Amino acid sequence: MNRLLCMNRSFYNLRQNRVLNLVPPLLIPAKNIPNVYVSRGISNERKKIRSTLNYMIALGIATVGLSYAAVPLYRIFCQAYSYGGTTGQAEPAETVSNMKAVQERPIKVRFNADVASSMQWNFKPQQNDITVLPGETALAFYTARNPTDKPVVGISTYNVIPFEAGQYFNKIQCFCFEEQMLNPHEQVDMPVFFYIDPEFTEDPKMEYVEEIVLSYTFFEAKEGVKLPIPTFVK
Repeated sequence: MNRLLCMNRSFYNLRQNRVLNLVPPLLIPAKNIPNVYVSRGISNERKKIRSTLNYMIALGIATVGLSYAAVPLYRIFCQAYSYGGTTGQAEPAETVSNMKAVQERPIKVRFNADVASSMQWNFKPQQNDITVLPGETALAFYTARNPTDKPVVGISTYNVIPFEAGQYFNKIQCFCFEEQMLNPHEQVDMPVFFYIDPEFTEDPKMEYVEEIVLSYTFFEAKEGVKLPIPTFVK
């Protein structure tokens, strides 16, 4: 009887050991593992923030640079394509001297002057209009006066109406896109030396154009000032 009892116990222990050995390792409690993924997430987040800050700084520097370059870029762009009534660049002196005036096509050029709301200058043309011939040079004058008790620096833009005539209106000398400083109560005369290209008379779009308006607008030159682009371009 005792021997039989011992055999049963031995069989029970052996069977229990086999069952334990068959239990999958996944059911055994794992040891505590450091939270590595949380640390990596924090590190990646810091890198994203640093990249965003670098991008914003670079964007700010680029914006400042473009604000200083706005005037020359605008001038080059408009003169190259005569957008918004912007006049073209004058030809070399030899070409101008060899031009022939088109006697049968006189054009009246009217002059207009404006100032921005923040500009304190008095600005006006000395003549209301002049009649010119395509292929003939002409000279006109504007007058600017600073009525304030402090120096004021101004800068001007210009355009031509109708806009399509801008490509034929060439300036040899002009005060546009150049900073002009006037001392308190100072007054200056500003010349505009120009001509209308003889090809004006060969363009079908200009067939019924008998009058051209040359308009200047003065702005106070401040850091970051942006000269307006004509509505025709937008």
